[in-house]
Amino acid sequence: MQTKPFIVDMSSLSITILAFFLFIFTYLLFKLFLQPKQNTINHKKPPGPPALPIIGNLHLLGKLPHRSLQKLSKKYGPIMSLKLGQIPTIIISSSEAAESFLKTHDIVFASRPKIQASLIMSYGSKGFAFCEYGPYWRSMRKLCTLKLLCASKVEMFAPIRQEELGALVKSLEKTAMLGEVVNVSEVVENLIENIMYKMIFGTNKCEQFDLKKLVQEGMALVGAFNLADYVSWLGPFDFQVCVCLNKKMIAY
Repeated sequence: MQTKPFIVDMSSLSITILAFFLFIFTYLLFKLFLQPKQNTINHKKPPGPPALPIIGNLHLLGKLPHRSLQKLSKKYGPIMSLKLGQIPTIIISSSEAAESFLKTHDIVFASRPKIQASLIMSYGSKGFAFCEYGPYWRSMRKLCTLKLLCASKVEMFAPIRQEELGALVKSLEKTAMLGEVVNVSEVVENLIENIMYKMIFGTNKCEQFDLKKLVQEGMALVGAFNLADYVSWLGPFDFQVCVCLNKKMIAY
């Protein structure tokens, strides 16, 4: 069996790279010289570190964003502003401020950001977890409360929870007798998954495909870092192949 050589058209590749850098240069030129200055009086923001062009403050997050944000909050205060790519962001790191945002003014901050993964996998961010706060979301919440989370439905699935919990206790007894180490987090995760799949699908196994693996891969794609979510004009380039992977996921 002969293998065909993989030939790369260097001329077209060079043109693509040149066009990309030309686009970036034009964008920076527009941002620095041609874009009208914003009214600083009407657009006051909390203190925060200076932002770089295009990426904003993304470079400050590092591999452990929670640690990086903690260090920044010590310097700029419990309420600080960052620019994640092109997205203005307010960081809250105190319980008093969090209560004001999440309880006192919760309706103002109730909406969810639209990301590429939710647009593709949730049919234009129409799912309950991703849709914008408004009449549509309130209708879905009412429907879920009355039809899925009511006391009668919860009680109806009590035998499933008892069965799965009994199986878990027996497996723990067996591993204890053998003196084996148990990963409690993994065991509890599997218990919740089995209960949910049996409640929704009637079984926790599928002969056609690995349902649990697909759900885990989908959750990983939704939570993965995608630069296009922060710099929207990079979306068509799909440098991280996120669009391709999400479309492949929903094809199942």
